[in-house]
Order: sequence, then C-alpha cells, then structure tokens
Amino acid sequence: MKKVVVAFSGGLDTSYTVMKLAKEGYEVHAACANTGGFSPEQLKTNEENAYKLGAKQYVTLDVTQEYYEKSLKYMIYGNVMRNNCYPISVSSERIFQAIAIARYAKQIGADAIAHGSTGAGNDQIRFDMTFLVMAPGVEIITLTRDKALSRKEEVDYLNENGFFADFTKLKYSYNVGIWGTSICGGEILDSTQGLPEEAYLKHVTREDESELKITFDKGEIVAVNGEKFDDKVAAIQKIEEIGAAYGIGRDCNVGDTIIGIKGRVGFEAAAPKLIIEAHRLLEKYTLSKWQQYWKDQVANWYGMF
Repeated sequence: MKKVVVAFSGGLDTSYTVMKLAKEGYEVHAACANTGGFSPEQLKTNEENAYKLGAKQYVTLDVTQEYYEKSLKYMIYGNVMRNNCYPISVSSERIFQAIAIARYAKQIGADAIAHGSTGAGNDQIRFDMTFLVMAPGVEIITLTRDKALSRKEEVDYLNENGFFADFTKLKYSYNVGIWGTSICGGEILDSTQGLPEEAYLKHVTREDESELKITFDKGEIVAVNGEKFDDKVAAIQKIEEIGAAYGIGRDCNVGDTIIGIKGRVGFEAAAPKLIIEAHRLLEKYTLSKWQQYWKDQVANWYGMF
C-alpha cells in the first residue's frame, strides 16, 4: 500500500482527491497547511471531513508565522501590489504551503504527494516545482488536472459514494488566506464581466464612518487603533476584520500566468489594501523622493518573484 500525502484544503478538488485515492488503495494522509486563512472551527471541520472521505491520518501544519516572517513582512516593507492592484495573496502563500507539505511527506516517508490544482493556472507550477525541489523522487499526483475533471464530475462522485458537504457556491473556487481571499470561476472567466455581490465571502455590514489608525515601527505593525500587538499576524487579522465590514479591498487582477497565458482573478483583501496604502503614505513623510523611487523599483522586482 503506497503512502500519499494530500495537500488538503477541505475544498472540492482536494476532497475528491482524498476519497478517490483512498478507494484506489492508497494510505492517505490529509495535511492542511494553514497560512492564516482557517478558523479553528474550519480546521475542525476539515479534520472530520478528511476521515469521512477515507483518510487514515489528518494533520494541520501551521505555517502562519513563517509565512509572515519570510514573506508578508517584506510585502509590507515594499508596499508590494502587482499591477498597482493585487496584493499577491495566493502567490505568496502557496510556496509556504507547498514547503510545509513536502516537509511532512519526507517526515512520514510518503511515496507520493497529491494536490488539487487544475492545468489552467499558476498553482500547479508552484506546487510541482516546490515538491520536485524539496522532495525529489516522490511521485506527484494531480487527479483534477490529469483527468481534466469538471466540478460537477467531482461533486457527483462524492455524492455517489455517500459524502455530502456544502461546497459553498460551487460556481466559484476560493482560496482564503491571511493576505486575502481569491475568487476564480464564474464571471471571472469572461473578461467583460465583474463579480456579483453574492460571489464574495465577506459582505458589507457597516456603513457608518470610522477611523482606522495603524502604528508602524520600522515597517512592522505594532498597534491598531491604539491596541498594541506583539503578534503581527493578529494585527493583520484585526485590520481585516475592520476593513472587510466596509467591503474594502475588492477588485479583479489580470496578469501573465507562469504557463504563458493571461489569467484573471477576483479577490477581496481589506487588510493588505489598508496596510500597504497606510505604509506608502507614511513613507512620503519619511523618505526622500529618490529613496521612494528606487525603493519602488526594488520592491516591484521583489514582487515579481
């Protein structure tokens, strides 16, 4: 019996992957690499569902602090916004998720690693590349990509085998992280359309006027509205909570994918939009025009990677 680690988000593609591989005779270890996008309740549901789907073992790999220290901190330092629009939400976290999965696969002596990426976008490259570097010789399994599966086919398979879940808004595919939520599918596939209100996971709950005060020390957030934060991730989550209530940070980004075609992604990212804009404006007071110019060049170059 081959041992396989499935990079498990709890979404449709990875749920299908766990069940399919378990039924094909693999010893399935479902691993959720959390970069700050999951609540404790969601992680508990992930664990319960993984076992229902046939996993032998489920584990949560918390890489939130590593993600902040090695990536997000520098995104804020550099005011990094792809195309002056997108805070590089998914791009920046995927590598850290993949590294965590590869480490775990090596730790338990897995024969294979599986992920739920399709053949259309960048995630397949990010995962494959990281696994090939970090866990050479370990087989990479991608059922959704290799079989060109539709979401309906996956749902039908799960239902036929007795697994029913509320795969929220099946029309769309979501990735929720500390640095924003990406939304793919639906109207995003038509460049003449935008996302309707119902496509977003967070909705406007406040219309009153309020003031947000973010305190920085050497580029890092130390306080939000006067409340001190030693945990920078918690500070970001606090700002997200405040900004998301106003529907701040919604947009669509069009850019070049790694595989050479244009890609379009919708997103909601209140915290990055507010933090980066506040930090950028603060630097107008503290940097000369030439410092700002060269910093922008270096930061944009950093963001491209």
